[in-house]
Amino acid sequence: MTTSTSIRIDQKLYEQARNEALAEHRTIAGQVEYWAKVGRAALDNPDLPVSFIVESLASMAEPRQDSTPFVPRSGR
Repeated sequence: MTTSTSIRIDQKLYEQARNEALAEHRTIAGQVEYWAKVGRAALDNPDLPVSFIVESLASMAEPRQDSTPFVPRSGR
């Protein structure tokens, strides 16, 4: 069950979220939630590059049946 809560944010941040949401096919709320997830993961893992965090979150969001199984290159 998802609940919603209203918050106030700076108009400039709202406009940035709207523009990114359009480009990424998300809602504005979805874009802000995405930024929050990336930011939280970056704060929790300061040793990881943000690009790695973004790619990891994208990978975790993919349906499991669409994933490619890991196959080692050598049979050692």
